[in-house]
Amino acid sequence: MERTVWGYCRVSSVDQNLERQQAAMRNEGIDEKHILCDKASGKDFERRTWNLLVGTETSAPLLRKGDLLVVLSLDRLGRNYTEIRKQWEYITTEIGADIKVLDMPLLDTSTTTESLDRRFIADLVLQILSYTAEKERANIRKRQAEGLEVARAHGVKMGRPTKKYPDNWQDVYIRWKQNRITAVDAMRELNLTKPTFYRLVKRYDGKA
Repeated sequence: MERTVWGYCRVSSVDQNLERQQAAMRNEGIDEKHILCDKASGKDFERRTWNLLVGTETSAPLLRKGDLLVVLSLDRLGRNYTEIRKQWEYITTEIGADIKVLDMPLLDTSTTTESLDRRFIADLVLQILSYTAEKERANIRKRQAEGLEVARAHGVKMGRPTKKYPDNWQDVYIRWKQNRITAVDAMRELNLTKPTFYRLVKRYDGKA
């Protein structure tokens, strides 16, 4: 059976343009009807078109054994390398299709030549990328934690800025405390929401 070559394109939001990725797919000779696109975040793989390609619990995948899936770059698959590895293994092992990343030639499991070596190299490169990405995330978290400790040591307060009292706070507060106006009237005069009003009251009364 002749294999089908599929192109997959993704951008994160509806106002981003898919044309560059689609042009790359056409340059690979991929038929327009086999170029599938998602406009969805790369944080996970819960995407409508992607699910058509790889299938779900209730639907068969468009990808078949021997087919080739082409993407312009690895981040078009997603941002989470752990999830990318799972999807990669599922496609290449469970479905039996191949994957080709255009801007990273080592990530090509194509069965046309030296299939075993190419698959091994691609899997190895993907594992290295996954490890590097995870280490970078850990380093970022570490640097953020160290930065917070340094800031606290220098007296920098974390969290949201403290809400300032409106200019007419004292007058309105006194009238409310004396039951001359209701809390609703006080909020309206101060132009405050209920949570903010009572948060300021608590702080003003020395209880916060």
